[in-house]
Amino acid sequence: MRHLERVEFEPTWRAMQDFTARRTAETPDEIWLCEHPPVFTLGQAGKPEHLLRDIGVPLVKIDRGGQITYHGPGQLVVYLLLDLQRRGLKVRELVKRIEQALIDLLEEYGIAAERLAGAPGVYVAGAKIAALGLRIRNARSYHGLCLNIDMDLAPYAAINPCGYAGMAVTQMRDLCDETNVQRVAARLLQHLQAQLP
Repeated sequence: MRHLERVEFEPTWRAMQDFTARRTAETPDEIWLCEHPPVFTLGQAGKPEHLLRDIGVPLVKIDRGGQITYHGPGQLVVYLLLDLQRRGLKVRELVKRIEQALIDLLEEYGIAAERLAGAPGVYVAGAKIAALGLRIRNARSYHGLCLNIDMDLAPYAAINPCGYAGMAVTQMRDLCDETNVQRVAARLLQHLQAQLP
């Protein structure tokens, strides 16, 4: 478990790549929790046209799946550096377990969250509250999830979130009285640990 606080995106991504490249069958899995300064990230098959206009937020092209998303202060980012083979997990099952941990967490706050068929992530009344993006290399995962807690959602208007035009986004602050990223992180961690064998 590493609490990185607020860190720049690109060096954190490079550190994940390095950790994954160096790890062996004996390397313990790690979960990194952080926030990032404002940044758009575009997945490896992402289409640049999903960035609708330049609002001065940097764009980083990266190696996870998925399209474009936004990271910014007040959003909890959780990076899952897991050995899937050791845990007996397939990628699709890992995605379902991550989504379930988020759904269970939000239920604690009285928020009814759900999956949307064909669109990884977690939604509340059709609005995206959490995004998922993973990279698997040699049966080991990196990247992970982000959960909107107490942030400026305005930059989402400059993109098609996760490649969906007009996709609404929401956050915990607008649905319950929780705005403390560290407190949510601690509770989400418990749900992730319950979901991950």
